[in-house]
Amino acid sequence: MLNPTSRRWLWRLVVLAVVGGGGYAAWLHYGQPKPIEVSVAEVNLGQVESSVANTRAGTVKACRRAKLAPQGGGQIAKLRVHEGDRVKAGQVLLELWNADLVAGARQADEQIRTAQARRGEACAAAEAARREAKRQQQLAAQGFVSVAKVDAAVSEADVREAGCRAAAAEIAGARARLETARATLSRSVLKAPFAGIIAEVTGEQGEYTTPSPPGIPTPPAIDLIDDTCLYVTAPIDEVDAPKIKVGLPARIALDAFPGKHFAGRVQRIAPYVLEVEKQARTVEVEVAFTQPLDLKSLLVGYSADAEIILEARDKVLRIPTQTLLSGNKVLLLQEGILSEREVGTGLANWQHTEITRGLKAGDQVVVSLEKEGVKAGVHAAAK
Repeated sequence: MLNPTSRRWLWRLVVLAVVGGGGYAAWLHYGQPKPIEVSVAEVNLGQVESSVANTRAGTVKACRRAKLAPQGGGQIAKLRVHEGDRVKAGQVLLELWNADLVAGARQADEQIRTAQARRGEACAAAEAARREAKRQQQLAAQGFVSVAKVDAAVSEADVREAGCRAAAAEIAGARARLETARATLSRSVLKAPFAGIIAEVTGEQGEYTTPSPPGIPTPPAIDLIDDTCLYVTAPIDEVDAPKIKVGLPARIALDAFPGKHFAGRVQRIAPYVLEVEKQARTVEVEVAFTQPLDLKSLLVGYSADAEIILEARDKVLRIPTQTLLSGNKVLLLQEGILSEREVGTGLANWQHTEITRGLKAGDQVVVSLEKEGVKAGVHAAAK
């Protein structure tokens, strides 16, 4: 059993141990720097693409769009379609007042019939006169009639045959007049050059419409769109244009359908550079939609973006492009400490960058590079 003096010393040792342990714990808690919380991404295997995109918003356009107007001016007598109607190729859209032209065509048609009747009469008379001339020649050979009478009969036959030929020429002239009348009449009738949907109608029945004079644009009578064939025209920076080839695949994004992409393919590259004041020089590229079912939900005029895929690789090491620092370096989180590492890169786009060396699958790279205090050598913890 301990004496009082020994017990006092033992108590002092216990107190010192408790105080020392508490001080060490406090040092661990307050003396060590607190780890910075950072967002990280894990290096993994996946697809990486090299792509280019338009510099300004593109536009959905129709392969065929016609702003139609009658060839001549006049009063709208019949308006056969309305906005939103679907029409077939050759369908009549509107007619101008053309009663005078219809009458002129009917008159030309009647003139053909009259000329044909005259020709029948003239040719029959010519045939009869020719038979009479032959009969007179036979009688003259037998000495029954004079040569003068034969000459008179032959001349009469020649005159009648000339009349027959003149009547045939008259028919040809009448037919030419009918064709002219019908052509003039067709100028007052507006027909659909192709199947499509009526986008806009300018004018009402009874109003007057006129074609656009040279240099003075006026609204068309009817705006017709073939919405079964659509494409996107997008301006691509002149620096990226040489990389693009006809036939390359593309992804189309529309503001009207956020989060959705439409498959496309490059169908045309403009052979010149657009030079617009205060804007970057661009090349117009046309990207066609490749899935016909997509067209049912689209409207001409939608704003669109086209990402053209230059090259793609599957099952390669990749990191988010936003984690890449200048000089092809990344911040790596290992055992609670951030370290800077140089990496080799391959294909890249705005979303992913291919890693060819310096990292392995499962490594954690820092995403929140903009956070204050995030740098190599500091203690950090993943969120």
